[in-house]
Amino acid sequence: MAEQQGDASLVALAAGGSEHAFRTLYRAYVRPVYWVAHGLVGTPADAEDVTQETFLAAWRKLPTLDLVGSSLLPWLVTICRFQAANRVRRLQRDREHTTDAAEEHLPDTVDVEQQLIDRDLAERILAAVAQLTPLDQQIFRLCAAEGYAYQAAAEQLGVGHGVVRNRLSRIRTRLRTEVTTEST
Repeated sequence: MAEQQGDASLVALAAGGSEHAFRTLYRAYVRPVYWVAHGLVGTPADAEDVTQETFLAAWRKLPTLDLVGSSLLPWLVTICRFQAANRVRRLQRDREHTTDAAEEHLPDTVDVEQQLIDRDLAERILAAVAQLTPLDQQIFRLCAAEGYAYQAAAEQLGVGHGVVRNRLSRIRTRLRTEVTTEST
């Protein structure tokens, strides 16, 4: 029916308050507007909301519309794009300000046994590190715990690059042996 009457006459009738004319336009363009919305927001539920918001905004703006072409669709798509952008911004803002965002980073379950094993392993490593010489403790702290590169640790400690590299290799081997021996 929209094609028979033409969008311009239906827009004029709808702008004058004709619900029948607006309903005809809605039926003619709801699917293409929905698919544009779906492409922009990605979920069926959000696409339905954006589609409804698009037609609601169109209904409000019809009295001031000066239809340039023969189709209402480009104007509706423009409104749809703005509504979709608003929806995406609102969803991002809501995600940032809700506890759900914090909960996304939490594990689904807490493995108490693994926590005990990890704590025990950390305690054994700390005990083994305490047995090292002060220089080896500093090398371990800088390279293994703080992530320093060999050269940066060497400069920090006032020793050569090779000293740090060789000692750290021995420290790791020693700790691996001691920690593995204690756990068996």
